[in-house]
Amino acid sequence: MDSVTDPAVVDARQIRKSYRMGEVVVEALKGVDVRIDHGEFTCIMGASGSGKSTLLNILGCLDRPTSGTFDLMGRSVDSMDDGELAEVRNRFIGFVFQTFNLLPRSSALQNVELPLIYARVPSRERRERAMAMLEKVGLASRAGHRPNQLSGGERQRVAIARALVTGPALLLADEPTGNLDSRTGRVIMDMFHSLHSEGNTILLVTHDPEIAREAGRILRIKDGLVESDTAN
Repeated sequence: MDSVTDPAVVDARQIRKSYRMGEVVVEALKGVDVRIDHGEFTCIMGASGSGKSTLLNILGCLDRPTSGTFDLMGRSVDSMDDGELAEVRNRFIGFVFQTFNLLPRSSALQNVELPLIYARVPSRERRERAMAMLEKVGLASRAGHRPNQLSGGERQRVAIARALVTGPALLLADEPTGNLDSRTGRVIMDMFHSLHSEGNTILLVTHDPEIAREAGRILRIKDGLVESDTAN
């Protein structure tokens, strides 16, 4: 894509988020600007309570800012209702979580098919696309296995396949190696590098400096503000 004429994947300006806890108002974000262009591999770093998870939830359309503007793929999401936000999440964003978030009684194939069910993709096409994604992450032979029959690394690879099956514009990963041993975490990070080399736009949240150094750009959040934004 032409980065000059195409809109940014993420263009968030002066994002603020406040929570009321009794009589106290807590400012989780205090005016954050974030722009992410097509094909970037960006890492958000920050200590617990810094605001990084709040920012990720807003950029993933899981939460709304108190104020500020947010465009995703050139579309303003500020005035969208809950149904429209759900459609945006399904069409444009793929999520990978630390805890995998797989349906325990469904097979790997059924878990990967889930976003396509919400997108009302016909069953035959749904199965073909889900199988293709499981093959991409090296788990075609495990398609019929439930999550409790898979290792942690395999479960995370299923989660990645599920995140990619709709062809999202943005892949959001929240501590994707946090529940994995170092060797398995290395396999998952290699997979993210492979996906990035194919042109995928990735936004990864971590507290691990070694993981952060593998991204092309590091966004450090501290006390609800962008402390630094540096190329790696």
